[in-house]
Amino acid sequence: MIPVSWAELESLRLGRLEGPPEDGTITGIGADSREIGPGDLFVALNTGVRFVDDARARGAATLVPADQRRELAALASVVRSKSTARVVAIVGSTGKTSTKDILGALCAPHVPTIWAERSLNNEIGVPLTVCRLEPDTRVLVTEMGMRGLGQITELCAIARPEIAVVSHVGPEHLELLGSVERVAEANAEAVAALPAGGTAVVPARAAELEPYLDRDDVEIRRFDPADVEFVDGHGRFRVGDEMVELELPFRQRHQAVNTLAALHAFVALDLPLAGAQDGASAIELSPWRGQELDLPGGGFVINDAYNANPDSMRAALLHLADRARGRRRVAILGEMAELGDAAAVYHREIAALAEELDVEVIGVGEPASAYGATLLAASPAEAVAAARSLVRPGDAVLVKASRTVGLEGIADEIANFAHEWSLS
Repeated sequence: MIPVSWAELESLRLGRLEGPPEDGTITGIGADSREIGPGDLFVALNTGVRFVDDARARGAATLVPADQRRELAALASVVRSKSTARVVAIVGSTGKTSTKDILGALCAPHVPTIWAERSLNNEIGVPLTVCRLEPDTRVLVTEMGMRGLGQITELCAIARPEIAVVSHVGPEHLELLGSVERVAEANAEAVAALPAGGTAVVPARAAELEPYLDRDDVEIRRFDPADVEFVDGHGRFRVGDEMVELELPFRQRHQAVNTLAALHAFVALDLPLAGAQDGASAIELSPWRGQELDLPGGGFVINDAYNANPDSMRAALLHLADRARGRRRVAILGEMAELGDAAAVYHREIAALAEELDVEVIGVGEPASAYGATLLAASPAEAVAAARSLVRPGDAVLVKASRTVGLEGIADEIANFAHEWSLS
């Protein structure tokens, strides 16, 4: 981290700030006491107050915030003010974590780059990411989530991006926002926050976003899925007037579209498109976003269980059908949460798509009954039992639901019991 003096921290009027280092300088800020050492500041978030003594024993200074949100923002703002890094904010209804992972990997071989870990994208995660800035960092890739209006504006005030990427606009958090138009408005806050001379990378076919793109002082770069040719991990991408071919460590077309968005940001960072392959082979997506496990008999199970909304569910089912290539298709699906009054309609649309694609569905939880499931399980444990009875060697299997359903461990469970087939 860029060093911050103890005197600067004291001037922020934080909560209980204790244990100044001998040299009066903080060189790291974190919220996990297991990763803290001399020169670090341990910030006791939520129940982290229980580990203050542990952090002090490890030689760290400690902060117990009186106002967690304000004080994290203040800490990150101090670090950000000392950096000349170019900051990218990635927002969107789906694909923002993967786009962040892809862009970070593309940039890293060319310039010192830091990107957000996992899905650290809220009022806690974004400040902690900003606090990882080093003196030599030249690119910082942040991910910003929201559940209502004003939240992305608040996060941009901390990170101060000069490039904004809107990965996708679609139905999410409708219980709070009410409409896709409001979802677009919330994500467009990242565009509004850009300074003059900034760049916004946006979907070419997001009509709801267009009213918020009327800025003469910002470059608008539109990425179009039609500019991607992608087969079995090999892609050809049109980025503006240039073409680039990449070998990528995934097979999903929707991840290739996320790659196209990342490539536009890569170019906006003045990095060489011809060098994109240098980082492409090192892309590692965050957990539970389409990881594939082999099953006996030439089958496989796709773990895409981190989250789900209608657009990401549709993309996952289309990928399953494309990837199956003659295999029997099974999907273990939980509900898509926070869709408000339209939830039943969206679930029925997914049911119709599953039927059209000849996918047998194991539904998990009562809302998943709307999928017209072959089997209905009340819990993840029951879903595993249902999968034992339904899944056979050679099948193509998808696991997907909103995070609240907790299906992320099911793919491993299927791989474990499938191993018994080869032993019998």
